[in-house]
Amino acid sequence: MVYDFQIVIDCADPGRLAEFWIQALGYIEEPPPAGFDSWEAALTAWQVPESDWNTMAAAVPPDFKPGEGRSPRPRLLFAKVPEPKSGKNRLHLDIRAGGDRSTPPDERWEKAKARAAELEKLGATRVREMDEGVQGRWIVMQDPEGNEFCVT
Repeated sequence: MVYDFQIVIDCADPGRLAEFWIQALGYIEEPPPAGFDSWEAALTAWQVPESDWNTMAAAVPPDFKPGEGRSPRPRLLFAKVPEPKSGKNRLHLDIRAGGDRSTPPDERWEKAKARAAELEKLGATRVREMDEGVQGRWIVMQDPEGNEFCVT
């Protein structure tokens, strides 16, 4: 049996980090539950204190259909935690901006560099460029809260 999964990212500011990844991946904010026109309306109806509204945020693929089950891409859930990030990620996302192996290597690299520059404008930090020959080239980056990811 295959199970759906989501990727949970601990962070200090779920709303801000969700917005970065929404723009980075072309995702959308998860729509509010049925019967509500906004998350604010839902949280108000559920009597969640306004001070707790930014404890979680979710980003979903643009083809996400609430209540219909699986999506071909995972949901990203950003969860507020009290402790700061303290080390290297054991898991990271790769943004495959350059295309697949059918795209010529130089073209893939130019596309990856262009996307990395766009992500820097959104608040990401470029850490280093890697060239591993036959394994490929990629750019190591950090999101606005210091979580590592790569652009290939």
